Amino acid sequence: MRTIGAMRNFLDAPIEYDRERNGYHYATSGAKAAASEPWELPGLWFSAAELQALLALEHLLTDLSPGLLAEELGPFRQRIESLLSRQDLGTGELYRRLRMLGMGRRAVNQVLFRAVTSALAERRQLELGYRSRSRDQCTERVVSPQRLVHYRDNWYLDAWCHMRKGLRIFALDRMTTAAVKDAPARDLDDDELDVSLARSYGIFQGVPRATAVLRFSPRMARWMADETWHPDQRGQWLLDGRYELEFPYADPTELIRDILRFGADVEVINPKPLKDLVLAQLTAALKQYGGERS
Repeated sequence: MRTIGAMRNFLDAPIEYDRERNGYHYATSGAKAAASEPWELPGLWFSAAELQALLALEHLLTDLSPGLLAEELGPFRQRIESLLSRQDLGTGELYRRLRMLGMGRRAVNQVLFRAVTSALAERRQLELGYRSRSRDQCTERVVSPQRLVHYRDNWYLDAWCHMRKGLRIFALDRMTTAAVKDAPARDLDDDELDVSLARSYGIFQGVPRATAVLRFSPRMARWMADETWHPDQRGQWLLDGRYELEFPYADPTELIRDILRFGADVEVINPKPLKDLVLAQLTAALKQYGGERS
């Protein structure tokens, strides 16, 4: 009887008692059968803790880009909530107490997002309309998608561009059209992707061309010693309480922005071209606020 009760209460099994047969069976007619689809045991069994973890994961995925996966994740969430509520574990507190704060998030068209994920999953080429920010020009591209990347609250696609004959990074929010083609995608080895896209600093990746050496003030050192700017970074404490961080980079664009946000609490030691670029930005900013100050 305990098993029958558990199947009814936790698995929505349409079980009813047959007096003539003196036993239990799945309902084939009546209200229970009419209210449900053909029932079968679930393929996976989860504990209460696992269900809560899955619900938390669904919540975090939804918060990454509101609306993008709502259609796909909605039934999944409802099912988990139903199972948890029947075990008197509730879901309201968990949802209310999970929070992800986004900053600088750019909107992505849901239809285009689904086209990109479909091409990735099916390993097919993708035909794109793409307007780059640097040139503000729209071009038509055919790409072989390799990886979908969520970075600093925005989505990017690592793909082989058949027009440029090389790996490129495409921001999903700059895509104007996206259509899955019948042609199979070109597959690249993970090692090749890592060498080309994952060894330098930030989203402007590529084969490292230089190594940045930064020194942070004693005031900031306690935070910077615990931060990861790059998987291959090296850090050391200096005798005067400052913290020195060293890592490779290819394109300085994003790195300069991150350096500038620390103001006087960071100093670029090497390389000199990076130091000169940061100095030029600081000088331009000073002029904008009235020139040099004593």
